[in-house]
Amino acid sequence: MHRLTSLLLIFVSAFAFAEYPDRPIKLIVPFAAGAGTDAVARFTAQKLEELLKQPVVVENRVGASGAIGTQAVANAAPDGYTILFVASPFTTVAATTPATANYDPIKQFTPVALIAAGPLVWIANAQAPFTSIREMIAYAKANPGKLTYGSAGTGGVNHLALELFMLKTGTDILHVPYKGIAPAMTDLLGGSIMTLTGTIPAVLPYVKSGKASAMAVTGDKRSPLMPDVPTMKETGANGTEVYNYWGLAAPIATSPAIVQRLNAEVQKFLAQKDVQQRLIADGVELTPGGPERLAAFIANDYNAWKKLVADAKLKLE
Repeated sequence: MHRLTSLLLIFVSAFAFAEYPDRPIKLIVPFAAGAGTDAVARFTAQKLEELLKQPVVVENRVGASGAIGTQAVANAAPDGYTILFVASPFTTVAATTPATANYDPIKQFTPVALIAAGPLVWIANAQAPFTSIREMIAYAKANPGKLTYGSAGTGGVNHLALELFMLKTGTDILHVPYKGIAPAMTDLLGGSIMTLTGTIPAVLPYVKSGKASAMAVTGDKRSPLMPDVPTMKETGANGTEVYNYWGLAAPIATSPAIVQRLNAEVQKFLAQKDVQQRLIADGVELTPGGPERLAAFIANDYNAWKKLVADAKLKLE
């Protein structure tokens, strides 16, 4: 009887794999249209559509720092036709503001594939009295609470990069949250705030033009797009590594055959030259691998941010 049941399950899974997908797939992007993450999501949808031979429709569901769209996928049928485009807020918001998030990134989702991951860059405006991380630390310690830092919003990866930095360096820096990184960048260039972290594509034009100075990348190695910019570890700010990432997840209990099919197609498009060129230009590294790679990344990121909340005694709700 047990053998018969096992054979039946294998048959059902194989059938699902062969037939899926037979209608359009909805890719929920819990961020505004036109943002950097949205652009990558749409590029991913286009590539999946070509490979799956079915429409992959991007739907932007914004609100609550990404929680609205994420909750929608958590509550969707686990049939492979509603997929979430995950990025850093998937874990940061759940770790820092669980009541607002109202979802569990580990218990309510099935990881599909990690697409890419990359560092942020600490920059300062041209008028700031520092141009390096060491100088910034010295300034912050001499002027507690006066150094201003802008983020894309409370609970996001930019904000938590600051909280981690303050915890590890013993500094007191004033956090100024914005609704997105674009207005924060505008105020940085205008001199209203002194520093922020952003993705490489977001900050590189201003660094090249001399409007801002790049002080360090938050990864464990230098970026080929900014080879002269040191890592945080090189500056002496150990333990402050932070990564932005992109991937795909489905509702929990989604069939392993469907997850396998989606992951297989992601691996195919990550091997394409135009995809590699596009993502490398975004300052990230491609991260091919099975669903377990995204599962491990999510667990590590989520637990690290929960530890920061506890260690720094953050109260963000």
